[in-house]
Amino acid sequence: MFRVPLLVAIALAIAFGGGIWSTLWALEATTGFGAIRLGAWEAFPDAQTAKADPYAKSHRASAGALLYGSAEGLSFTAGVDETGAPLRAACSYRIIGHTPPARLWTLYTLQGGRAYRPQTGVLPVALNSRSILRHGDGAFEIAVAADAQPGNWLAIPQDGRFRLRLTLLDTPAAGSSGLIDLSMPAIQNLGCGNA
Repeated sequence: MFRVPLLVAIALAIAFGGGIWSTLWALEATTGFGAIRLGAWEAFPDAQTAKADPYAKSHRASAGALLYGSAEGLSFTAGVDETGAPLRAACSYRIIGHTPPARLWTLYTLQGGRAYRPQTGVLPVALNSRSILRHGDGAFEIAVAADAQPGNWLAIPQDGRFRLRLTLLDTPAAGSSGLIDLSMPAIQNLGCGNA
């Protein structure tokens, strides 16, 4: 008597659960189309425009973050180092080089899709172009590690994977022309664990 309704309920639960899971997986698998990759860094210049694809619109809606207009800025994200290995908190990294021309840039760490905010609140979890030390030619070096480092240091989580977000504000790089010719700073792995 209850066999048919029970089988229908199980089939519906599997169908709805599988559909929701596959949708969430597809949204996590890609940020959208039209990515521009420069070394380890990638940006989606159309993500905040009317030409954005459905994946980019979904990420924009779920993040709830203020996005920049195409003339205001451009955000680059890196989840891998220069060799293509994922960024892991057990490792130490060095970001070295120049950024494309910009009035201001910011750099911070993401973990789980959100900005990393430690419990203590005293670690340098974000840097900007006005607060870092530079070489004579304008290049910079930023140590990215969980433990304190001399010079420019960006604190990262103690465990797990993370991503870096570099946002260029008031930059000609935000326009679509000439973006491929830009050079981004390199992300070098300095070692993992006690090695």
